[in-house]
Amino acid sequence: MTRRFRHGLVLGKFYPLHAGHLHLIRTALRSCDRLTVEVLASSVESIPASVRADWIRAEAPQARVVHAVDDAPVDYGSDDAWDAHLAVITSLLDGPVDAVFTSDAYGVELADRLDAQWVRVDPARQDVPVSGTAVRADPHRHWWALPAPVRAYLTTRVVVLGAESTGTTTLAGDLTTHYGTPEVPEFGRTWSEFRPGGLTSTWHSSEFDLVAAEQARLEDDAAARTPRPLLIADTDVLATTVWHERYVGAASPSVTALAARRRPDLYLLTGDEIGFVQDGLRDGEHLRHAMTARFREVLDGSGVPWHELRGSPTDRLAAAVDLIDALDHGRRLADPVPQAGTDAHRAGSRTRR
Repeated sequence: MTRRFRHGLVLGKFYPLHAGHLHLIRTALRSCDRLTVEVLASSVESIPASVRADWIRAEAPQARVVHAVDDAPVDYGSDDAWDAHLAVITSLLDGPVDAVFTSDAYGVELADRLDAQWVRVDPARQDVPVSGTAVRADPHRHWWALPAPVRAYLTTRVVVLGAESTGTTTLAGDLTTHYGTPEVPEFGRTWSEFRPGGLTSTWHSSEFDLVAAEQARLEDDAAARTPRPLLIADTDVLATTVWHERYVGAASPSVTALAARRRPDLYLLTGDEIGFVQDGLRDGEHLRHAMTARFREVLDGSGVPWHELRGSPTDRLAAAVDLIDALDHGRRLADPVPQAGTDAHRAGSRTRR
């Protein structure tokens, strides 16, 4: 297919990336031999530019995606502001561009300053009725417009954990059913069922690295496909650190480091007051109280809010729902730098192509 342009440019905050951005990028890809997408983030925003760039690479791998911090004021009426932004924009280019693709009116002046042609795409946002401002204000309402990696990043995550036979899987399953979210099963239990040597053979740290990595993958996969900005997980990597201590006798630096990078929004600890049930995969009731106490200690040091739930399954579910409903579903984002001036070309400011 013959394309109209040699090198196109799309730029923006992509805060967060949504279907409107992807429509713009894919339109530009169809019209250019090659496309550069620039992610320009400010220091006040809560999502790193590198994360946003990775989202775009995942959704539009044909594009060259680059990013930078641009803290210049956004003032469409100021030549000084334009000069500051252009310094960042041109530093990221690997060659001249002959087309600039935007939805907003600033694109005409940006194209003029880059000696390129302006291509305006869906200015009224009729094709894809969404904006970054709308998503930031209400992620739940605009969840439909977010690609999978953005959903995984913004999802509010709740983890149910506890000692053996304390009802963690029951509560996690009840919550998953209540909210209609994807299941995140406990991979450590699955591994216990088929690990080489069975339950009586010596446990090794490498096994817990495997369990932690797979548990994290299961959680992220579910977060990417959840139909609402909420996920309930039956255990997580932090719980794996506790089980490593139990079976190996010391902390695992690698599993602990992974847990530190994966902090949910809420932990729910299941109490050990209910009757113990031996299913053939559990240590025994004599360890349950000590393990519950250790979970309390670890949760106290996690920096994440947590609550211990006791009582019948019905009581636990009701208490958990109250706690979860009080959370913001969909991660709240800091406001971007405010705009000044008018989002339009200043007539006569320079000669257009």
